[in-house]
Amino acid sequence: MKPTIYIDGQEGTTGLQIFDRLGNRDDITLLRIDPDKRRDVAERKKLLNRADLVFLCLPDAAAVEAVGLIENPAVKVIDASTAHRTDPAWDYGFSELSDAHLAAIRASRRVANPGCHASGFIAGVYPLVRAGLIAPDDFLTCFSLTGYSGGGKKMIAQYEENKTPDLWAPRIYGLSLSHKHLPEMQAVCGLTTAPAFCPVVDDYYKGMTTTVAVPSDAQAVHAALEAHYTKSKLVRVAPFGWTEPMIAANALAGQDTMTLIVNGTPERAIVTALFDNLGKGASGAAVQNMNLMLGFEETTGLNL
Repeated sequence: MKPTIYIDGQEGTTGLQIFDRLGNRDDITLLRIDPDKRRDVAERKKLLNRADLVFLCLPDAAAVEAVGLIENPAVKVIDASTAHRTDPAWDYGFSELSDAHLAAIRASRRVANPGCHASGFIAGVYPLVRAGLIAPDDFLTCFSLTGYSGGGKKMIAQYEENKTPDLWAPRIYGLSLSHKHLPEMQAVCGLTTAPAFCPVVDDYYKGMTTTVAVPSDAQAVHAALEAHYTKSKLVRVAPFGWTEPMIAANALAGQDTMTLIVNGTPERAIVTALFDNLGKGASGAAVQNMNLMLGFEETTGLNL
């Protein structure tokens, strides 16, 4: 029997992208809510408890509320919000980090989908902490460039319908150094010190580069990352020494993969994660987690 899937918050950017990846699949059944009942709690509760697996594409408070509506213990949940990413009762949905992460996701009923900026940071830093090339108390700096789709419908409308002169240039935000992805970046990587994280949004729709400065030999960093991801189907490591003079942040737009690029010297390195903020940074990762939780091949329905 085909598993049933419900997307709570399908009208948002992440929900729509998940639907795009699932809409043509014949190995699942998508449950749809009447558009007039999207805010009807009773109708949502019915669907939340009827599905085999639910995606929550909601603001944090609404995601917590939705989890509270689920009374059927068999329902599996993937939360795309920030609400549960550091909750020990939830499994963190980045299977490539370790065999333990992969096994936990496969057996889980509660998976927290990673944040987009956090995915790029963690992909590079977590293996290097395990390899001893980054100490837990090292003070790391990170900047991350994203397309404007990462800001959701309101920001998309700003760029596409109500564009003002400042939107033609890259814009630095998160100036308080307390961005909502920082807790998971620090907790998942086992860091005792939060990194200095600088996110930047620019005038293109989707695509992301997240770059971390690492106080270690660049070739050793590359070798450690290459060894860590050697069996991964979705995260690859580019050959050492990027041959192009620049890295375009939208180079993997439309794909659900991630490429790690290492450059540097024997004294220091930069690790850049290149991916789509709506792909491996959001909806693609969510569908990958669904595949693992339901026993499908992990890349089914993804854009490779």
